Amino acid sequence: MNMNHDIRHDPLDAISQISCTINTVRELDPLLNTIMDIALQTVQAERGFILLLDDAGEFTVQTARNIADDVAIDLSRFSNNVVKQALSQGNPVMAFDVQADDRFAGAESIVLQKIQSVACVPLTIKQRSIGAIYLDSIQQRSGFTDDSLPFLKAFANQAAIAIENARLYEQLQQENQQLRKHVQEAHRFDGIIGSSPAMQRVFDTMTSVADTDATVLIQGESGTGKELIARAIHYNGVRKDKPFLALFCGSLPESLLESELFGHKKGAFTGAAADKKGLFEAADKGTFFLDEVSELSPHIQVQLLRVLQEGEIKRVGETQIRHVDVRIIAATNKNLFEEVKNGNFREDLYYRLNVINVNVPRLRERHNDIMELAGYFLEKSSQKNKKAINSFTPEAVQALKTYSWPGNVRELQNTIERAVVLSRQTKIDRSDLQLQDNPTPSLPIGVKLKDFERQLVERTLSETNGNITETAAQLGVSRRWLHYRLKEWKDEDDR
Repeated sequence: MNMNHDIRHDPLDAISQISCTINTVRELDPLLNTIMDIALQTVQAERGFILLLDDAGEFTVQTARNIADDVAIDLSRFSNNVVKQALSQGNPVMAFDVQADDRFAGAESIVLQKIQSVACVPLTIKQRSIGAIYLDSIQQRSGFTDDSLPFLKAFANQAAIAIENARLYEQLQQENQQLRKHVQEAHRFDGIIGSSPAMQRVFDTMTSVADTDATVLIQGESGTGKELIARAIHYNGVRKDKPFLALFCGSLPESLLESELFGHKKGAFTGAAADKKGLFEAADKGTFFLDEVSELSPHIQVQLLRVLQEGEIKRVGETQIRHVDVRIIAATNKNLFEEVKNGNFREDLYYRLNVINVNVPRLRERHNDIMELAGYFLEKSSQKNKKAINSFTPEAVQALKTYSWPGNVRELQNTIERAVVLSRQTKIDRSDLQLQDNPTPSLPIGVKLKDFERQLVERTLSETNGNITETAAQLGVSRRWLHYRLKEWKDEDDR
């Protein structure tokens, strides 16, 4: 490696070039190799090694040149005379003729190795030694002079900073990998609770689309877990190692929302003090989740359509077209097709978003999932609040099963968390849940009981997407009774 740093002509220029070189290397091992090569060239040394302080508080050889590993270890042990002197004093140690230098008299390994010149420079960060650079020569000694010491010290300071930064970078990389692993585990499909047929259909769709780039539209009431499903699709797909960003579209005025989504140019509007990257750019190669997409203004809808069709965006106040590679998952609690028919949403955008449709069932349509979810939230809340509550009383179970849950899963979660905080028992009781009694449905005037019964059955069937088992469970009847009634009504209609 030829760095061509001539310190004799311009030491400042040389140290500047070296600083630029070593600060472009982020990984620790390649950085140490670069530092070692520069140090050898600087004093024209024949051999050398770098010691670094390890996690156990010991100085160990990390890289060496022209020295066998076992010899390097021996050299680090003889460093009572060289390395440890440099480390203890915090200053470089150099000797042109080490054999005749009184400081190293009696150093057997210097004699055995026939070392003629030696230098050792401590690596220091904030007056804390993190290691040392050791150099020596048997024949070529011209660079081992006092004139080289200031340069070596400046170089060692730069090298120490670069080493510390590389270590921090590797630590951040490891932590980032661990965080990504935890996030991916937290958003696996098995992190979404539900064994009902309605949820199994959702899982089947999620499995089918996870490893694709298809745009997904998730529809369902507030509190059904639409963002949780979006995250699970992302973290189980091919983009899982890339960003996942989410934005609630109904929370910002149009001008601010446009800036958040697409970014802006400095001076584009009052307060735009600098260029800003938008969320679509920040999510490049990853997934962007647009929650309540039905709330987008017509102007933003046009821009979103361009992202979906061409992968193009323009920052506010800028004419330059930028390209992004983003998978879009959108969600809404409204019937988006009805919004199209009413003129509130672009039809072409609707079909671009609705490539894959996921309908998240309401909790009251997932009767069999209620206690499974309640048990999951009970375990989490009990651990969080350090309480030994592990079950529900029969009265609490009955209340949970018969309540209509207008707030869906989010309401159930909040109800269980509140009950855990307030309860003084080892079981959650009905009173701890603080659920309002469900209002008794009134019989419309002029409607016969048999007709109201049919309306109730048909409405429940519609809510469960025609699932006989779920409908029977919600109505508290047998499947046989339900089949009999449906056949009876069909025969009446055919007459």
